[in-house]
Amino acid sequence: MKRIGKEKASWGKKAGWMLAAAVLATGTVWGAAGGAPQVHAAAAADFTDVKSTHWAKSSIEAGVAKGYVDGYTNGTFKPDASVSRAEFVKMVVAAMKLEVKETSGKWYVPYVDAASAKGWYAAGDFANNEAAWNKTMTREEMARVAARAIGETSKEDDKWMYLATKAGLIQGVGKGQLAPQGLTTRAQSVVIIERILTANAGGKLDSDRYATGAAEILWHGTNIFTVMPEKFVTPESDWKSKGKSSVEEMWNEKNMTITSKDGLYQGKLEALIAIDLDDKNDPNRSLLPLDKLKWFNGYENMNKNLLISKEKGNYLLYFKGKQVFNKDTKKYINRGYVPFRVRGFDSPNEDLMYSKNKLNGIAPVYVNDDIDTPAVIIPKTGTVQQDRIAIQLVTPGGGQLKTDIDVLSLRGVQ
Repeated sequence: MKRIGKEKASWGKKAGWMLAAAVLATGTVWGAAGGAPQVHAAAAADFTDVKSTHWAKSSIEAGVAKGYVDGYTNGTFKPDASVSRAEFVKMVVAAMKLEVKETSGKWYVPYVDAASAKGWYAAGDFANNEAAWNKTMTREEMARVAARAIGETSKEDDKWMYLATKAGLIQGVGKGQLAPQGLTTRAQSVVIIERILTANAGGKLDSDRYATGAAEILWHGTNIFTVMPEKFVTPESDWKSKGKSSVEEMWNEKNMTITSKDGLYQGKLEALIAIDLDDKNDPNRSLLPLDKLKWFNGYENMNKNLLISKEKGNYLLYFKGKQVFNKDTKKYINRGYVPFRVRGFDSPNEDLMYSKNKLNGIAPVYVNDDIDTPAVIIPKTGTVQQDRIAIQLVTPGGGQLKTDIDVLSLRGVQ
């Protein structure tokens, strides 16, 4: 049984099905009276292909009752049929009851005009022509329209999926799976539109945390603000003074690549991935051998028994990256990852940590030696901030050769 609220992935559907084929196959009347495609069908409860257990049944019934979508003359709804960009925009405009002005052009033009006036479609999204509007809408494009329809704004095109998932408009097609280029179906469309209407009416939507985390990584290369937001708290003035719209925008994606001053070394952070070690379903647990990882308490004679699996209430920060080039191995140490530093999550009592093996502050993790795994463990509670909160990349050279750059720098709440 599929869980209600999860959009079913549409794979193997070809974009832009011919409208004529749809007419021949279903009896649908397209472009009636010079307007949008019209479909005539029985009541929603009678759709032969929408069983009582269908994940989108309640949304389909609601959409039909409100009149912005209908079924087919043969008594079906075709929930898995793909939806064009024009069809989706038409449904959203109709559901939102926007004013639509008659035109003599293509059926979709009045709806596109209405959507454009509200800012739901912009010329930079894709070409404003018949071929483009007849293409099947992707989930990423659906997320953009949906987020705009509840008032979200962004100048970054790869941020829309994050905004939509965070708001609860879009959920994953699997645990932590987004399928941004997956094709939009009729069932997905109606579910998303119902969520848009709920959000605009002040209702509360449940968000898919795993999907939101994946969307955050897709946006700017980290999921820390989704998985562990309480650890990256800072006064609003900190980010507003820098012209940012939220604390998430303090992450500097441009600084995820570091180059030494002499140009002989370069490292790249591909993603900073936070893992909730208490969540057995966290989709990123498989990225590291968690059952073998140990935390380093600061002593040279490392205690081999400090397995992180024995600890409770912690996050793991995994620096997934690589050395791009190293043109002088005498100056810079060869490593399979880019060195890093994390500030702001210190132990309140280092003696307990060092001599009593009490994990009460940030610590490196390892399998065999203390530099073999590019990750750190951070307790969820009990740490103190002795300095600013910072995530930095560092060149692997000593003395004057060592340089660092901030990927994130927050004042924090010292």
